[in-house]
Amino acid sequence: MKRTTIVSLFFSIALAACQPLTAQTNYFVDGYHGGIYGHYPLWVTKFIADSLSIHKNWKVNLEIEPESWDTIALKDPAGYAAIKKLINDSSYNAPVEYVNPSYGQGYLYNISEESIIRQFQYGMQKLKQHFPAIQFTTYSSEEPCFTSALPGILKSLGFKYASLKNPNTCWGGYVRAYGGESLNWIGPDGTSILTVPRYASEDLQRRSTWQTTAWNNSDTYINAAFKQGIQYPVGMCLQDAGWKNGPWLDGYKSSATQYTTWRNYFKLIENKKDIENWRLSQEDIQVSLVWGAQVLQRIAQEVRAAENKITMAEKTAAMAKLYAGLPYPQTQFDEAWRTLLLAQHHDCWIVPYNMHNGKTWADHVKLWTGFTDSISNNIIQQSLKALAPKAAGNNTQHLIAINTTAINRNEVITVNLDDNSPAKGISQNGKVIPSQLIYNKDSSKTLLFEAGIPAFGYHNYTLINNPKQAASAGTFITNDNKGNFVMESDLYKLVIDAKHGNIKQLIAKNLDNKNFVAEDANDFNVLRGHFYNNGGYAKSSDKPVKVTVAENGPLQIKLQVTGTISGNDFVQTITLIQGQKRIDVRLYIDYKKGIGIGEDYRQSGGYYAADRHKAFYNDSSKLLAAFPLSLKNQKLYKDAPLDVTESKLSNTFYNRWDSIKNNVVFNWVDVTDGDGNYGMALLSDHVTSYSHGENFPLALTIQYAGVGLWDRHYSVDGPTDIHYALVPHKGKWNEAGLNNETIKWNQPVITVAADAGKAVNNFIEGMDDGLAITAMYYKGDDLYVRLVNNSSDQTKHHIRLNCYADELQFVELNDATTSSVQFNGKQKVYFDCNIPLFGFKTVKLVNARYQ
Repeated sequence: MKRTTIVSLFFSIALAACQPLTAQTNYFVDGYHGGIYGHYPLWVTKFIADSLSIHKNWKVNLEIEPESWDTIALKDPAGYAAIKKLINDSSYNAPVEYVNPSYGQGYLYNISEESIIRQFQYGMQKLKQHFPAIQFTTYSSEEPCFTSALPGILKSLGFKYASLKNPNTCWGGYVRAYGGESLNWIGPDGTSILTVPRYASEDLQRRSTWQTTAWNNSDTYINAAFKQGIQYPVGMCLQDAGWKNGPWLDGYKSSATQYTTWRNYFKLIENKKDIENWRLSQEDIQVSLVWGAQVLQRIAQEVRAAENKITMAEKTAAMAKLYAGLPYPQTQFDEAWRTLLLAQHHDCWIVPYNMHNGKTWADHVKLWTGFTDSISNNIIQQSLKALAPKAAGNNTQHLIAINTTAINRNEVITVNLDDNSPAKGISQNGKVIPSQLIYNKDSSKTLLFEAGIPAFGYHNYTLINNPKQAASAGTFITNDNKGNFVMESDLYKLVIDAKHGNIKQLIAKNLDNKNFVAEDANDFNVLRGHFYNNGGYAKSSDKPVKVTVAENGPLQIKLQVTGTISGNDFVQTITLIQGQKRIDVRLYIDYKKGIGIGEDYRQSGGYYAADRHKAFYNDSSKLLAAFPLSLKNQKLYKDAPLDVTESKLSNTFYNRWDSIKNNVVFNWVDVTDGDGNYGMALLSDHVTSYSHGENFPLALTIQYAGVGLWDRHYSVDGPTDIHYALVPHKGKWNEAGLNNETIKWNQPVITVAADAGKAVNNFIEGMDDGLAITAMYYKGDDLYVRLVNNSSDQTKHHIRLNCYADELQFVELNDATTSSVQFNGKQKVYFDCNIPLFGFKTVKLVNARYQ
């Protein structure tokens, strides 16, 4: 990423202070990081090629955004031709290695597993267009672009090695110092990849908040490595493209230092014996961004929504081709994925206010994800209409509802009606279904109805004008004798304080009528934070609130809590739906101008880049939504892409760069009692942080407004609108099916008006519990299905699909076939496969069809 002048000055002073190194041989990984979206002036290509011809012993490792080469080839054909020859040479002694082919250089821990896979697949595809002989051997990144599930993904893509170092760009964090020269990084699914870690002796650099000691192979670093027993110490710096240093250490390194590519370095160490296995935890990836900042909040929401929408569109389009013969819109998907992958660029998240082509990164993300959403929505509409073709002479209005998950859905679903629609109810096969008609403030109407839709299936429904049905009972709002509001569904009873707005009781009827609110707690679901420009600490319950009934059944109820916190208006909308495990909360806050929330950075002397204390690290002072739970000896679990971690943190709090703790909420965080009998999961509609400790309740970060990195003020420039949810449960996260609850939340049943419909089709005829389908798409006439084991302890699985194929191939992410099964064309597809917990398997159905 681009750095400020003062930061560049720090680099220059520190580099000039390097001392001659010990005479024992050591190694250094040099190279460049960036691209046309981050930083890549066009002179760089020729500069790299020319410098390599001058400095015969120099080696270059590249982490350049793949799309950059389209522009370089057009605007600098001579430089492009010179470096193309170098990149196409993939021998171990070659002077250049491409170490990060991901399309948008994402952080990876903050995006879905499918996004991670597409980052690499689309990036590698683009690079092979430019460099047909390129080979991908080592994954390495200058930023902390790591997540615990990478070993399985990298190995399936064909990578042999990985590095966990990012010594010169640690603004966003670093991996825990652990191990020696090399280790086997073990992923959550048991996959192993040979890795150079951040050594246990690789300290954080003094007077820095962006470096470890490996950034320049100083005497201190090398000698500490030798003392640790490391035979071939290696340091690293992938320079920002645009820096004119050439070889990074020239003039400062001793003759004992050798430049190397990662590929060549691993050849030196790969055959060593007794290499330690390290099952890296997500908490070993010690990363932090300006969590709670409104700009980052919006980026995370936009990316999450686009991720969900495009994978739903792929699945819908695949079903439309399989069952209705609609051509698969591959070109449109390529365009939609491209913009989403760019929106996941690390610079979007860590420097969202930086400018690129006249717009901030945040502006670009809004446009990029908006484009992805628009294409995805159009594809979904076209696909569903193909599955429900017009019936001659039938003028009755119909709906088609599709379930793009591998979960049988029995739930209340929603359809938005045309303003002029006379419909007041719904039926299926002539039978009236319990429903609820809602008249919205904008004069539109929403119809809710109970539906049962099979996994990867669709049903057809008919809108009716005069439903004759008895109202479904069981979901309603009343008042008790103390004036409190009581929300009840078939699963829950919530008691909300009419004066302060806090949830006084949260009783799960089907969980032994357990009340999950801690005894005597008066701040469950209450907002609290430090408003340093307006009187200090405040709670949303400090002043009386107004509680109103927004909807009162029979299928859905909503209660609105309206009030102020430190003079800022807020509305919390609590929703219960018949049969739904999730308790939804939507929070809207309309801020005053000039608001400051969090630790007051001015009290510590303002902002200084090298000061390890940072106000935005202090989550305890940010605006939080707190949930004190009646669970003793609490344990905490949290999800990540293809992983779930049991936290080992005694608390989540830190305020210094050298003390970063991974307190990231990816989809959910779950607190259970010590025996694992009961638990409460907290779901978020965006990646953010959470708080928790022995004497501090589970809390979700809602807002920070103050100074972040590079002395940039992260302001509040409008309302905040976020969505979170609570899921009480029995047992541990896997027994409670939390990943499936998340999938259902992220991928709601889709409905669209249609004329008529074909007979019901469902893609899955049989599949084991605990498996998910994260992707389903066509390449030509071949259907690809990605199966993920997200919660099952069982390894061997049986799958039956409602389609036919000439052949089934198990393929890696790089499309290499590992095994295959032939079909005679008369039997539907069925197969067994081994997928361990958090593992995945990609199935290719050759000439897939329905007959």
